[in-house]
Amino acid sequence: MAVLSRSLVLALAISLSALPAKAGEALVAVAVNFTAAANEIATAFAEASGHTVRLAFAPTGVLYTQITQGAPFEVYLAADRERPEMAEREGFAVPGSRFTYAIGTLVLWSADPRLVDDDATVLTEGRFRRLAIVNPVVAPYGAAAMQVLDSLGLVEALQPKIVQGSNIAQAYQFVATGNAEIGFVALAQVVLDERGSFWIVPDHLHEPIRQDAVLLKRGADNPAAVAFHEFLQSPTATEIIRRYGYAIPDPS
Repeated sequence: MAVLSRSLVLALAISLSALPAKAGEALVAVAVNFTAAANEIATAFAEASGHTVRLAFAPTGVLYTQITQGAPFEVYLAADRERPEMAEREGFAVPGSRFTYAIGTLVLWSADPRLVDDDATVLTEGRFRRLAIVNPVVAPYGAAAMQVLDSLGLVEALQPKIVQGSNIAQAYQFVATGNAEIGFVALAQVVLDERGSFWIVPDHLHEPIRQDAVLLKRGADNPAAVAFHEFLQSPTATEIIRRYGYAIPDPS
């Protein structure tokens, strides 16, 4: 019996050691432009790690304000570099955890397949009533849109036609529903959509939209948060990010 008991204990120990570590959950703050890609990455992460993530979407500036006011986010995926830098500097993020996970691409989009051409002549000809952008104060894509209009010398002429969404998803909806004929949105929002027409804005017309991620101090002791932060740099995640129209920075 003693021999049998020792055998059972040994077998139980072996079986327990083969089990994966207890799965956890992380709460991740994500800029709205990255919604589709983030959802797909979260699914791939769950399959690969056993952990899960809950994603909270909002404009980058709004998310940062929530972080400073005690929101329980553990990882922060911004649409700019400035807020993650501030999070590190002001003590909300783990020092040295910041990296650029994507470089965004701005497009001028219309649900009308004939309205936007490769030269975006619709802007200079003014053949529209409304131009949708996201609020440039809280969203980097909105700031980039205004930089484009400034570079083209069109701010004064088009200012009366601009309608602002509270986030880039709303700016997209303004165009999708016909409330605005054209709008500046993220390529990620339209790259997999066969409707409409769009112009990819040349890089020299606005500052680069470098989107940084950072591990927040609330997530430093959460294995799920740490693992998700690391997974964002994996080949699986970067392949998804590229597929949604983002660039990946040169690792050098």
